[in-house]
Amino acid sequence: MIAVDTSFPPGLGYDDFAGLMEELVAPLGFVAERVTVPEALWQVPHGPAAGPRTNLIARRASGRPVCGLYFHVDTVPAAAGWKTDPLRMEREGECLIGLGAADMKGCVAAVLLALRAAEACSVPLAYDPMLLLCTDEEGGLYPGIRYLAEQGRLEGHIVNFNGSAEARIWAGCFGLFNLLVRIHGEAVHAGEGNRRGLGHNAMDGALPLLNALAALKARIASRASALPPPPGKPPLTGQLNVATIKGGTSGGQVPALVEMTLNRRYAPEESFEAALAEIEETIRRAVASVPGLNVETALVGHLAPTDDPGGPHWPRWQAAVGSGFGYAPEDFRRWGAASASDFGWVQRATGHREVLLGGLGRPSRNIHAPGEHTTSGDIVSLAQAVLNYLAADFRPDINPDLSPSLS
Repeated sequence: MIAVDTSFPPGLGYDDFAGLMEELVAPLGFVAERVTVPEALWQVPHGPAAGPRTNLIARRASGRPVCGLYFHVDTVPAAAGWKTDPLRMEREGECLIGLGAADMKGCVAAVLLALRAAEACSVPLAYDPMLLLCTDEEGGLYPGIRYLAEQGRLEGHIVNFNGSAEARIWAGCFGLFNLLVRIHGEAVHAGEGNRRGLGHNAMDGALPLLNALAALKARIASRASALPPPPGKPPLTGQLNVATIKGGTSGGQVPALVEMTLNRRYAPEESFEAALAEIEETIRRAVASVPGLNVETALVGHLAPTDDPGGPHWPRWQAAVGSGFGYAPEDFRRWGAASASDFGWVQRATGHREVLLGGLGRPSRNIHAPGEHTTSGDIVSLAQAVLNYLAADFRPDINPDLSPSLS
């Protein structure tokens, strides 16, 4: 799985990954279906996305209640600093190193391990598992799970594996959006660039904008959310970052175009519209201070905040995670995150609040950074948690699908 490059942007490997997954789930009796997000929903002029947004639904239907098992198949691009090939998994003792090892191709491996174990040991299941292998969670404009939700393709309740291997009860998370900013000037020979009326240096417009964004970043960071932070951490606050910037062609030419991507993480208490308007007004004022330039912006990614995802299946999921990883009930704590999830869109499309959360995330795993890794021990522990949760004989007393009074 790691060898298939599904990095977003641009997201060109989704078809290849769907083909690999079809091969892996077919021996387990799953029937797979590809669902492609229409281009009109995600394509933006000059935007970062390219290629078909191919999602895969794989299911086994026997008449039991359905439990969706969700994974995003995209990774971030490999950052500078990797000491190994990020698209080739390396083993160092228990460590499994590679792009997406923890976030979240290792989770796919854990669930496949659980399903193979259930098959090998003839474990009766309480649920028909439905695998949801989806696109563009890493800040895309129209994530695949959003499209599936809006098309009415989701059933039952869902376990989202974009989470932690820690003893965590999810309290929800921030939203985010990515804004593409393009500052247009006029190219001219660099030797003529300082003469009045010749050329307009787009980089000159970027400088006051960067200063204005730095001031805005500080103001945004002062806004604390009521969402509970991880244990021992400070309050969660809004965030603004210049995520990408590029411009110019050579030292011999005045740059005619500077492009940057701004990433804004906004708390559930904030309005998306207000947060976007604040940034756009900052951009307009800063670039207007440099004569001869114009600027355009385009929204190229958006994940809505996820509201409190609690519900009747959480006690049994918590028990399953505890059994897999060896956590006692009193170890569990409830917290949110400034990281974002595509399940805010699911909540809005379906009206269902509950989303279970698990995964392989730990602070030491270098997620989204060089050397991302997980361990074989964590994969086995997550597989044990999933197998227990799906099994009919695991804690039937707190299974709301067997005991309607618990719903």
